[in-house]
Amino acid sequence: MMETKEKKVALVSGANTGVGFQIAKALADNGYVVYVGSRSLEKGKAAAMEMGGETKAVQLDITDENSIQAVVKLIEAEYGYLSLLVNNAAISHVGKAGRTMEEVLGAQRASVAPIDEMRAVWDTNVFGTLALTQACLPLLHQSTSARIVTVSSALGSLTLNANPQNPYRAAFDAVYGASKTALNGVFLSLANELENTNVKVHLVSPGFTATALNNFQGTDTVEEGSREPIRVALAEDMPTGSFTGPENTAGAGYDLPW
Repeated sequence: MMETKEKKVALVSGANTGVGFQIAKALADNGYVVYVGSRSLEKGKAAAMEMGGETKAVQLDITDENSIQAVVKLIEAEYGYLSLLVNNAAISHVGKAGRTMEEVLGAQRASVAPIDEMRAVWDTNVFGTLALTQACLPLLHQSTSARIVTVSSALGSLTLNANPQNPYRAAFDAVYGASKTALNGVFLSLANELENTNVKVHLVSPGFTATALNNFQGTDTVEEGSREPIRVALAEDMPTGSFTGPENTAGAGYDLPW
């Protein structure tokens, strides 16, 4: 099938809830065919039904190579290209459920963080995200103009966390926070690699949004936290290699420091 301006195809990981749901719905509302990635196919189907539009639920676990390949093969068979990949799937911890955000952060300080838990979080947030991206690159290259939007966090900014005036720097932990730093580095590397190709690469922070990642203790609603990711996901003229965040974090220019 030939790509047209009317037929843009997107894949969103972790799209059954939270920021991922809001991004996928906005894309569907703007005429995209959206593959709604979810570890649970049933939850993905329920989310896609709620979104409406041309949405297709797919079982997607970004830590499972077979799951990734099945989704890529499906998109290849149905469209042969991908206009937009939104990397949203992430986890904040794999420890005991029901803990407050403060308890999780305390257990994830560099001096005490269990290495196996750190590996598990990075396996999703860094390695799984890159594995999905690598698998989708051939489809993205088949598009006339493609984009990769990766949901990161201002918490991963080394510049901000090195600033003693930053009131949130105590929340920069070795497990989740540093995984976002690593994610930023990997995708800046990818942006540099692809800068002369048809694929643009963007990183975006939702801000301190109330989601399952922080036990719903964030100060912004999901709708508020989704505004900047949606803006970036829909924008087609942004320069590649961007790292932006909401206005209350980044300022009017939206740019965040690495």
